Amino acid sequence: MSDFQRIDPNQANNLLLDGAQLADIRDPQSYQQGHIPGAVRLDNDNLAQFVEAADKQQPLLICCYHGNSSQSAAAYLASLGFSAVYSLDGGFELWQQHFPDQVSRD
Repeated sequence: MSDFQRIDPNQANNLLLDGAQLADIRDPQSYQQGHIPGAVRLDNDNLAQFVEAADKQQPLLICCYHGNSSQSAAAYLASLGFSAVYSLDGGFELWQQHFPDQVSRD
């Protein structure tokens, strides 16, 4: 299985500013209550479509609640051929503490 890296919110923000893709694997209700701008919510229903359409050469950041589930998802996506995959340490909870102005709500 391919590797992924765990990064903190500041590193993640820099990665996103450089054009990284962002996937949020939380449940629909949590995503609607708040997510990082530009995040695509991934679940079992749209995962295959996302993988098929994604640019696997672009960095991919995975976000979950607290940074635990995103590690498994990052490892899985790396194994599918994404060249640079990152897991957001602390997840969305830590992100919104660091960047409260960078939260979208649907």
